[in-house]
Amino acid sequence: SLALSPRNALTLLFSSYRNLLARKQSARLDKQNDLGWKLFGKVPLRENAQKDSKKIQKEYEDKAGRPSKPPSPKQNVRKNLDFEPLSTTALILEDRPANLPAKPAEEAQKHRQQYEEMVVQAKKRELKEAQRRKKQLEERCRVEESIGNAVLTWNNEILPNWETMWCSRKVRDLWWQGIPPSVRGKVWSLAIGNELNITHELFDICLARAKERWRSLSTGGSELENEDAGFSAADREASLELIKLDISRTFPNLCIFQQGGPYHDTLHSILGAYTCYRPDVGYVQGMSFIAAVLILNLDTADAFIAFSNLLNKPCQMAFFRVDHGLMLTYFAAFEVFFEENLPKLFAHFKKNNLTPDIYLIDWIFTLYSKSLPLDLACRIWDVFCRDGEEFLFRTALGILKLFEDILTKMDFIHMAQFLTRLPEDLPAEELFASIATIQMQSRNKKWAQVLTALQKDSREMEKGSPALRH
Repeated sequence: SLALSPRNALTLLFSSYRNLLARKQSARLDKQNDLGWKLFGKVPLRENAQKDSKKIQKEYEDKAGRPSKPPSPKQNVRKNLDFEPLSTTALILEDRPANLPAKPAEEAQKHRQQYEEMVVQAKKRELKEAQRRKKQLEERCRVEESIGNAVLTWNNEILPNWETMWCSRKVRDLWWQGIPPSVRGKVWSLAIGNELNITHELFDICLARAKERWRSLSTGGSELENEDAGFSAADREASLELIKLDISRTFPNLCIFQQGGPYHDTLHSILGAYTCYRPDVGYVQGMSFIAAVLILNLDTADAFIAFSNLLNKPCQMAFFRVDHGLMLTYFAAFEVFFEENLPKLFAHFKKNNLTPDIYLIDWIFTLYSKSLPLDLACRIWDVFCRDGEEFLFRTALGILKLFEDILTKMDFIHMAQFLTRLPEDLPAEELFASIATIQMQSRNKKWAQVLTALQKDSREMEKGSPALRH
């Protein structure tokens, strides 16, 4: 054994430590290079990370702009495109990475053709979409211009001379096309009328009474016990609770009649005032939709006047007072014209025992405002204000005719479900074209004559039947 001096031993120890440190650094670099190999081919991660982005871009441009390969017509087409499917471009048109074999000429040509076809199809789609947008814009401009001209006609010619012009052929044609929203409320008010002679002051009185009743019921008071003799406090309370519940379900998608919405208090006031004005009728489910449509087109007091007069019409009163005998008479009259206009569908309904009350009640109670899109329902209201209750049943037949082919293939359950939940995208022009084909005449008798004859028969049956009398 050789003895080492302290100095030689220290030198040997330091040399061993330096060699160990060098081996560790070398292992770390190898590991990084392996990672770089895995991620980016043969380029080490560190070397790649140190490259400046501008240098990388310059290298790419130099490579793409080599003089040996002049730009092809396809590349010029790509430069003019607003939109380019970049990932597809990279796969089809760009050169493969250096570490991969070059594309065969046939494959490159095939890929260029595929890309060119894709560009042509994309341009076709863009052109088709641009044409569709242009057509939509032109149609919108046409409709707006038509509405503007109609507004001038209504304001300058018809409304100032309402009594002499409202039933003229020109006005009836304009009515059918739809009343412009800016004059709709005024036209509805004039068409519905005010046979009940309700004033704004009477509305204020009824509203004050309704508010007093709400306070009384909330505090459990009995100061209104002597009012509305024959109507119990329980009935009044149930009516007010039903109003509160129904308001929350009125046009929920609009979010304007619910608690906190801009028209919540207005709708609540009109319905509450009506229960005080007509305690014999009270509040019936469905009234909130009628009042809401009026609120959207009229001031509060005028909406109340129109609402009260509208509900006073014979058909609405029969339904909202739930006069079963008269409701059945209306259904019977409807079936007369149903069989006359749509005999095949009428027979199919009879075979499946689908009676009119299953689908008509909701349509009549809300004047289609719950069953149809709001703008379409307003157009139905336009002509209803002109033609009266007959148009409600004519509209029902128009809906049945529009979907006749679908309904004749359904059973009872599916027919009932379909008619109580009509399609939300029901086109207005198609529906009105269908309604226009419905003839409200049966054996030379019009709607009013058929209804009157059926009412007379119903009264005679009641007189002749002891069971019905009792």
